[in-house]
Amino acid sequence: MKTKHLLSILPLSLASAMAFSQSIDVQVTNLTHGMHFTPVLVSAHNSSTHLFSAGQAASTALQAMAEGGNTAPLIAASADTVVNANNIAAGLLAPSASSPVTAIETGDNTHLSIVAMMLPTNDGFIGLDGWKVPAEAGSYTIYLNGYDAGTEVNDEIIDTVNGGAEDGIPGAPGMDAGTGASGVTDMESNQTVHIHRGNAGDTSLTAGISDVDSRIHRWLNPVAKVVVTVK
Repeated sequence: MKTKHLLSILPLSLASAMAFSQSIDVQVTNLTHGMHFTPVLVSAHNSSTHLFSAGQAASTALQAMAEGGNTAPLIAASADTVVNANNIAAGLLAPSASSPVTAIETGDNTHLSIVAMMLPTNDGFIGLDGWKVPAEAGSYTIYLNGYDAGTEVNDEIIDTVNGGAEDGIPGAPGMDAGTGASGVTDMESNQTVHIHRGNAGDTSLTAGISDVDSRIHRWLNPVAKVVVTVK
């Protein structure tokens, strides 16, 4: 009786596994007025994996992405269990631009996460955390917020010497930021991942408190649109 019972369950288990093996297309659109996104990382993974978690301290791998756009540590941390599609826009994703449609075979992974640094910020990033991929075929639209990794002070000073290797913003891809700022703040009270307050900025290109231009580099959520097509 036990053997018959196990055999009767086996086809259902196989069917369940096959149901989670999906082909999906992913496209990301930058909704901001003047912010660029560094190379976008899309990861398909199981329900217990997270690239980041709001309200928790950032991992060193997330910090590397949020402060410098480096996705390699995030990829390395979960390479054995996660299906990654890195740099889907083939470089920076400019304001109002969309990435090419990227095909991903999820395997037995059931959830999707997306991250990319926002420039110019100190440690701001776009984030999708563990969105469950629907079993039903169709097109699904998700809007993403801008997050603060909580790992660096939001002084809004562009580091023209070290490219943000220490502290400071690595750069402004639009070549539309200033220099010589004194800094918006010198402390970060919330050291967990949280919704970004946005850039303060100012209108001075040679002084002021911020190197960020308040007329260009401010934003409201959502900052990105993701379209997932389940085939």
